[in-house]
Amino acid sequence: MRGKFISLEGGEGSGKTTAIQFIRQWLDDHNIPYVMTREPGGTPLAEEIRQLILSPRSERVNDITELLLVFAARAQHLAEKIQPALAHGTWVISDRFLDSSYVYQGKARGGDIVMLDQLSQWVVGDNKPDATLLLDVAVELGQERVVQRQHQDRLDKESLAFHQKVRDGFLERAQADPERVRVVDASQSLDSVKQQIEEQLVKLNNAWTGNS
Repeated sequence: MRGKFISLEGGEGSGKTTAIQFIRQWLDDHNIPYVMTREPGGTPLAEEIRQLILSPRSERVNDITELLLVFAARAQHLAEKIQPALAHGTWVISDRFLDSSYVYQGKARGGDIVMLDQLSQWVVGDNKPDATLLLDVAVELGQERVVQRQHQDRLDKESLAFHQKVRDGFLERAQADPERVRVVDASQSLDSVKQQIEEQLVKLNNAWTGNS
């Protein structure tokens, strides 16, 4: 039985790390086999590409360069980690996936959506998540959380206008594909966020096991 593929999305400071910790515990409690991974990254080669993408540098990173690096890492990630795990009945939980490309390299950076569609079809094809949990939070609140981090990457340091485009882009993705992209109000209390996530996990598990 094929495993379930879940991606987590959201702007900077949306609480994905905390959500992933909760999901890990929930899967352990329900004896569901899983792997945790992330994008860009997930394999040794893809992690090297991640460092190229996110490391602060004085040289301006060309938008197309960033886009192609992300998809290069994704191709490796899918082939070497995601697809084999799903084929063996293991759930895959990924911190970011395809939606981030459409939002960061597309909406926020004004990238060519036709090019994104072509890359998506070529690299991802039908290997899209069964569910995407979008942790949504106001940009100002997200940035307050980011400031408290010890380490900030190149994307953390983008402008408020950039981060607002990111939030708008994710919400547009959710509106366009509500069956897959499920919005979690991440501005609520931690208990409320966990409850919203658990509701989605229960639905996926019921579909996986054939329970109504």
